[in-house]
Amino acid sequence: MSDSSTAAPVVLDVWCELQCPDCHLALTDVHALRARYGDRLEIRLRHFPLEKHKHAYAAAQAAEEAVVQGSGWSYIEAVLARTDGLGARGEKLLVEVAGELGLDAEEFDTALIDGRHMLIVDADQAEGKAIGVTGTPTYVIDGERLDGGKSQEGLRERIEEIADRLLAGEG
Repeated sequence: MSDSSTAAPVVLDVWCELQCPDCHLALTDVHALRARYGDRLEIRLRHFPLEKHKHAYAAAQAAEEAVVQGSGWSYIEAVLARTDGLGARGEKLLVEVAGELGLDAEEFDTALIDGRHMLIVDADQAEGKAIGVTGTPTYVIDGERLDGGKSQEGLRERIEEIADRLLAGEG
């Protein structure tokens, strides 16, 4: 029997894109899951930029720069709160949000120009396609894919059922 305080956290991958209004709505569930599980549940944002959103790919790269600068989730949430603005203003908004959060906005601009985070975004997208992700948000926990792109109704409850089972050691 393993000591639960040293057990690895349960991993929840959230396939998301930062120009997607449904992903903004999904933050409510992410916050509730964080509050309930704390560090027993590792919530990982995975990039799945959709072609219909022309600034989603740049936003994914900007999110990775925010991770490098130590503010991944706060940046992601700030951009998701402005999906309309991102659609209208694109990279200007991405750099502006970085500045508002006290990050190095100039470095964001450079990162978007030199494409230093493209490989991470491409790898996430390829993995998502390989496991059947077609839209965002899509959640994956313990190998089960839950598609929130059509409806997020009941998904948090299902995630909690799986997480509770895994954390109880019945995995």
